Amino acid sequence: MNLFYNLNGVGNVLLVQFTSSRPRDIRIESKADVTLIYDDSKNELVGLNLFNASSYMELKEEGQVELTESIALELKQSLVKNGVDVQLDVDFTPKFVIGLVEKTESHPNADKLKVCTVDVGDETLQIVCGASNIAEGQKVVVAKVGAVMASGTVIRDAELRGVASSGMICSATELNIPNAEKGQGILVLEESSVIGEAFIVSN
Repeated sequence: MNLFYNLNGVGNVLLVQFTSSRPRDIRIESKADVTLIYDDSKNELVGLNLFNASSYMELKEEGQVELTESIALELKQSLVKNGVDVQLDVDFTPKFVIGLVEKTESHPNADKLKVCTVDVGDETLQIVCGASNIAEGQKVVVAKVGAVMASGTVIRDAELRGVASSGMICSATELNIPNAEKGQGILVLEESSVIGEAFIVSN
């Protein structure tokens, strides 16, 4: 679940996204301050908008809102106050983690792409990567599906030139690391970095 708030750009509305997939057939239902957004093709709730959000919770961030237990509780309470019966499946696991590139193979349909097998601790992901410096044995930063990049892009399950890709191996600039050099490929971490641990950018 990803939360966004931009008082100046959007207004006093908390935008809540439940899934990283793109809805094909949108249906909207509104009740008081809550608008529910469904993918009608799957009969699935994909997001909601909470209007007058600051009257239900204290929101300090502009942009992505950190999902904490306190925010999750206040969001659940706001739904109850508006008579909305929705069960929130809250995931507090980190979306930016340290991974180990176990294997790289040439992409069958693109010379400049590599199909990478990456161990992120609790699972192994297949990620298509176009960085020239990607190599087996590297410790790297992986943005898992559902991660929100500094640019606002949400990482989704994708298919790149016919090959499935779940996540992204990140560069320093994509992680918005201060003073990062552009065009240097993916960020390679120290060998002592622990696979599966959350990666936190220090500003």
